[in-house]
Amino acid sequence: MMADNLPPRPEVIALFQQKNIQRMRLYAPDEAALQAVGGTNIKLLLDVPNPYLERVAASESNADQWVQDNVKKYSNVNFQYIAVGNEVKPTDSFAQFLFPAMQNIRKAIVGAGLGDQIKVSTATFFAALGVSYPPSDGNFHPEYQQLLGPVINFLRDNQAPLLVNTYPYFSHIEHPEQVPLDYALFTAPSIVVTDGPLQYQNLFDAMLDAFYSALEKAGGGSLDIIVSESGWPSDGGQATSVDNASTYNTNLVRHVNQGTPKKPGKPIETYLFAMFDENGKEPEYEKHWGLFFPNKQEKYSISFN
Repeated sequence: MMADNLPPRPEVIALFQQKNIQRMRLYAPDEAALQAVGGTNIKLLLDVPNPYLERVAASESNADQWVQDNVKKYSNVNFQYIAVGNEVKPTDSFAQFLFPAMQNIRKAIVGAGLGDQIKVSTATFFAALGVSYPPSDGNFHPEYQQLLGPVINFLRDNQAPLLVNTYPYFSHIEHPEQVPLDYALFTAPSIVVTDGPLQYQNLFDAMLDAFYSALEKAGGGSLDIIVSESGWPSDGGQATSVDNASTYNTNLVRHVNQGTPKKPGKPIETYLFAMFDENGKEPEYEKHWGLFFPNKQEKYSISFN
């Protein structure tokens, strides 16, 4: 995390356990964090950071070394997913390395005897969609279709989910006229969008179902989606307040077990962003996504059950 005032890793893990938070995402290998999470019941999503994609794509031995140093070495950590890259864009200089990096990491995981335990995926985001409204018309932007097409086939063949960072907050502030605040916060009093037989009372469901529709059109209709980030900032920008952050995150936790109109009753594995405020980020609203202050005090009361 981009902050210089966070508590020591063992204290963070203790806070996860105290609050009964059973899943964690680490955006890069961190020895102290991996040692602290070892032996707990916390299930881990670990990233191969974007700057490492070229290296692990270059050779299977590089990927083997990465897995040895950051996964195999921590045998008492409950690794569940490896996210190879986060929000890789077609214009990124390393975009060409995404798919071969995923292939090599998957081979290394299998070679380490962990192929049944750990799924290899990547974390993408809503910008990948060229069409998202209505949800049934969801379709990938052509450039993202080119980038993610081989990834989708790989995930289907390996029965792995796609990770999607999903932020109604940004949809609202970018299009406040078309995307009302209550629709983004799960507080709309009635149906807002009707899409054929499907009805939407919150934006989160509509965003997710648009992604499911895009996957169907790209040959990935069998894939599950895991929401690898979602949250709402409490200060520093448009529509930011502790009340809005509390409302969004509380309602999200309550909602995800219900599924979406397209996939009713299918619980959505979801990671809240973020555990702590990050004082090293810009612009100002990027500093205020934490559920907790750096002194480990809750910003607002929230249950994770």
